[in-house]
Amino acid sequence: MRADRLVATLLLMQSRGRVTAAEVAEELEVSVATARRDLEALSAAGIPVYPQSGRGGGWSLLGGARTDLSGLSATEAQALFLLVGPAAAVSGEAKAALRKLVRALPQTFRADAEAAATATMIDPTRWGERDRHRPEMVDLLQAAVIRRRKVRLTYTNSARQRSERLVDPWGLVDKDDIWYLLAGTERGQRTFRVDRIVDAESTEQPAERPDDFTLAAAWDEVVGEMEQRRSTTWATVLIDARFVPILRDHFGRHCHPDGESDDGRARIRLAAPTPLDIARNLAGWGSMVEVLEPRAVRAELARIGTELARRYAGEDDQSVR
Repeated sequence: MRADRLVATLLLMQSRGRVTAAEVAEELEVSVATARRDLEALSAAGIPVYPQSGRGGGWSLLGGARTDLSGLSATEAQALFLLVGPAAAVSGEAKAALRKLVRALPQTFRADAEAAATATMIDPTRWGERDRHRPEMVDLLQAAVIRRRKVRLTYTNSARQRSERLVDPWGLVDKDDIWYLLAGTERGQRTFRVDRIVDAESTEQPAERPDDFTLAAAWDEVVGEMEQRRSTTWATVLIDARFVPILRDHFGRHCHPDGESDDGRARIRLAAPTPLDIARNLAGWGSMVEVLEPRAVRAELARIGTELARRYAGEDDQSVR
């Protein structure tokens, strides 16, 4: 795409100061004639690009002019528009930033950038769900992370016990519409669900953060520990192969194909925290799914079935007409 080459050419000139058509052609793997036409196109578009003839000549940016895309490669610039474009559908700030970024581009390839920005969109709301809204608490915590200020939290844990803590906020993560705060405490790194934070107050005390801390790596550790706790019970089940995608949607990474049975059904390994958790997810399948093991899951399914039978069996059919 010519727009990509024009961005790459401009950034190359910014990094080197002066270039020849031959240098541009070699760097971008195009012909010298194509490189010369691109340089002329930049000049015609109003960008202060001008040629110098003679020994040591070439093409330069007048007065060392620069654009707001400094430091980005052509591929990175295009990827940025593709990334920010979908985000603009759910964030007013992203939409405003996108408009400013597009205006920073030369007029000749602004249309391509706008097209890339609107090529995809994100609708974060699942079918049947209400629109999701960012909790106000997130804004307060995010400001504290950026300013590196300690935060005083009033927090309720899973056992509904309330406590007050002074923490060093390190980063925020939104996973499946649930926000988490990763923070440093007296006992080391801890993870707090934002929806369990009753109150938060940003202080003026400087927050400490390890020099080698990265949010992505820290979150990977949190996810690994959580997934390990969520997979303490494994079960082997048989089901018609066409239903495997549905099981995979329910169990996610805890659904593993394990071959095929003699009658052609798919053999699947499933995991959850407890036998009851697995049984609850499978009870609605009735006889379409068969649990081979462990015995604990089979027992929970039998118990659930007995409870349902006791509640609903023997009802007068006339009463439900």
